[in-house]
Amino acid sequence: MDVLYKAHATASGGGRNGRSRTDDGKIDVSLSVPKAMGGDDGPGTNPEQLFATGYAACYLGALRLVSGKAGTPVGPDTQVHATIGFGPNTRGEGYNLDVALKITDHGLDQATIDALIAKAHEVCPYSNATRGNVDVALSAE
Repeated sequence: MDVLYKAHATASGGGRNGRSRTDDGKIDVSLSVPKAMGGDDGPGTNPEQLFATGYAACYLGALRLVSGKAGTPVGPDTQVHATIGFGPNTRGEGYNLDVALKITDHGLDQATIDALIAKAHEVCPYSNATRGNVDVALSAE
């Protein structure tokens, strides 16, 4: 792969109860464990929320790219809502994620948007990184 860009981040402290920061300081967040995962639901964010924001933004970029190339661009108000699920895996040790991406306010008919969201899923780097490892459900309304 010809790498065009590299992002760098460091986690410190207690992991999920610590801090995470990018090398340029553009992201510098405290981390807290949600109550549903046995934590105190403190004021910080968590890795699943960070993953959701990254995946949603990346997928929207991929959707804009493929829809523009297809000559049927999504509307300017298009949104991608990402939901990241966290739970025990089926092997009985460790955990897995699942993902739901819902596209709204796209301004296209259902058949067109369905074809485009499938194509965007083939193009998006997050989708490519998770393919075969994480269940991803795509929908548009």
